[in-house]
Amino acid sequence: MNSNYAIRPATAGEMDQVGLMAAYVYAGAFGDGADNITATSIRPEWTLCAFDGPKLITSFATFPFTMRANGTAMKFGGVTAVGTLPEYRRQGLVRKIMTAAIAQQREQGQSVAGLWASQAAIYQRYGYAAAGYNRRYDIDSVSIRFADGEGGSCEVVRKTPGAGVDEAREVYRSFIAHRFGYLHRSQILWQANVLDSADDGPVHLALAYNEGKVCGYVAYTLRANKVNNAARSQQIKIRDLGWLHMDAYRSIWRYLSQHDLVGSVLWENAPMDDPAPQIMLEPRLLHCRDLEGSWMRLIDVPVALAGRGYDIADEGEIVIGVDGDEFADWNNGNWRLQYGGGEVTVSPSKAKPDAQFSIAALTALYTGMYSARELAFAERIMCSDSATLGQLDQLFATRFKPHCPDHY
Repeated sequence: MNSNYAIRPATAGEMDQVGLMAAYVYAGAFGDGADNITATSIRPEWTLCAFDGPKLITSFATFPFTMRANGTAMKFGGVTAVGTLPEYRRQGLVRKIMTAAIAQQREQGQSVAGLWASQAAIYQRYGYAAAGYNRRYDIDSVSIRFADGEGGSCEVVRKTPGAGVDEAREVYRSFIAHRFGYLHRSQILWQANVLDSADDGPVHLALAYNEGKVCGYVAYTLRANKVNNAARSQQIKIRDLGWLHMDAYRSIWRYLSQHDLVGSVLWENAPMDDPAPQIMLEPRLLHCRDLEGSWMRLIDVPVALAGRGYDIADEGEIVIGVDGDEFADWNNGNWRLQYGGGEVTVSPSKAKPDAQFSIAALTALYTGMYSARELAFAERIMCSDSATLGQLDQLFATRFKPHCPDHY
């Protein structure tokens, strides 16, 4: 890398360059102008960029999010706007910035970071691990039939987003409380990921009620001439769906099935443990497909391990080893986890580890993406003792599979 390149945050007067960088690198996905959503949603102090004189050549930013972690809230660094001009690539710019950014994230108390990977190969080299799959459904409205005939008993009412968003937010807060990976949504996140009108039309909001109390919602768009079907050419695209119990969930699907001109109900970011395949009469007609979702990385191992939620009531301890983290060497070493009553304390240890992890493998266990047994089977952790693997799986069990429906 040219030693004359400066690594520093962008100034307010340089944010137009950040916007134009994202416009070019991501080919207009976030807008083409200098004032696109990338430039307007990021504060200069959240950036860490490379400059060749006055010219921005690599952009990088970290949103200061709050994430749900199996019943607790944690500070979370949402990495975004990573891009380098083609003529400056292959010079180690992202590597240099990523190394500095990881140290900054630690200083700011963001013990876990995440991102949406344009290419998995780029970020696996920095210790990131898959933290959920987006499950994709594409089902004809006439194929939405329930195996037990139970389509839910809730009343589902369509409202304008302005009239219904506060109730949807109420459901969302309860829905994500014990899940892993969901973000505390600011107004900007609600607008960008759920409520903004898109090429596929304005957003509709339908809310499920049980005895007058809101218990579920679905945000979606509805457009004609999207499906090659002579009788049902319309398509519903689900933007967001939350529910508090299965009656609400079934009722929302029943509501969607009542759109008789819809030949495709498309949901591209359902969680990987979504229950639709379990309740449909013909689940294969969901045309279910799993695609990688967000990626995460442990930035500060002891802080992250102590900060997430645990459901294990038993008392015990285990020593884990971490090695090979070249970007955050403070993570390397052995760590004693003492647990009981749903809480974990973490301290350095000189004892021989019961299991040895890379930072990516530990992240995968931490989020609930993979169990210790699955990781051991894939030879991603060093542990040959079945009882230890069982102990790790008890300790790190999550109530739900990790998922983040929000792009950032």
